[in-house]
Amino acid sequence: MVFCPPQSWVWDFWIADDGAAYHLYFLNAPRSLGHPDARHRNAQIGHAISCDLRRWTDLGPVLEHGEEDAFDATAVWTGCVVRDDAGLWRMFYTGSRFLSDKGPANVETVGLAVSADLDVWQKRAGSLLSADCRWYETLGSSAWPEEAWRDPWVFRGEDGNWHMLVTARAGDGDPLDRGIVGHAVSRDLDHWVAAPPLSLPGSGFAHVEVIQIVDIADRKHMIFSCDSSKLAGHRAGGMGGIWTLPLESLDHLCLSEARLLLPENHYSGRVAFDRQKRPVLLACIQQDGDIEGLSDPMPLTTDADGYLLVENDQ
Repeated sequence: MVFCPPQSWVWDFWIADDGAAYHLYFLNAPRSLGHPDARHRNAQIGHAISCDLRRWTDLGPVLEHGEEDAFDATAVWTGCVVRDDAGLWRMFYTGSRFLSDKGPANVETVGLAVSADLDVWQKRAGSLLSADCRWYETLGSSAWPEEAWRDPWVFRGEDGNWHMLVTARAGDGDPLDRGIVGHAVSRDLDHWVAAPPLSLPGSGFAHVEVIQIVDIADRKHMIFSCDSSKLAGHRAGGMGGIWTLPLESLDHLCLSEARLLLPENHYSGRVAFDRQKRPVLLACIQQDGDIEGLSDPMPLTTDADGYLLVENDQ
């Protein structure tokens, strides 16, 4: 186990590499809350640094929930970090707002914080983007208890635009099988326009979490997470965890072709590149209903079909 602060649960995370150090941003909540399920309403974003993806120095929290009427009034959730053309670091993160203390109704939107040094972050006012009812399920349009628009992954496309992929749900189809990859586009990272989803419902996932697009062996790959309880359709009753999908095109992602990379005692996987430019996978470790911390880096390769494999699993 690489990173497991004894007083906290640590789960979803993302990594920024400035060339000298790796910066780990991670969701965390105090174990004094008593039960792991309580962590979601109490999540904040922490920061740690490393030179080798193995030994981390915890630098403490960098973002917490907002004011009572803010889009992130309850908690701040999973995000990503990119550097803009002017050299400013931008963190796109999920704002969570539960509508009551006890009920499950929850609205998720994407917010932005900026930093010059990857250490001190300043939130930009208001949310950038929420689910557009033209294509996406919104709260109250089905029995699903949340408006899913979370876990942003931002990258620059070959068209010169910035693209954001998010965990979202389709506005139609089997309510248990609506997990899709939401999409938004920007020219400048400040102004975003919602776009139609990049995948279709009916792929066997109630949601598609912690999306990442990465280039390995001259090919684009997507990894994401979905646990057993959220598998649907032809996948129902199977094993969930971290999933892998080689990509022919970003214009349409065929989630029905995704394969399991690691079972769900590993979750929220992220690919990073060590200083020899080799791809490695880090993941949140879950055992017996508890959240144990983040894994050691696991070297990655690809199989004959182009899907990612953890080398030790060959």
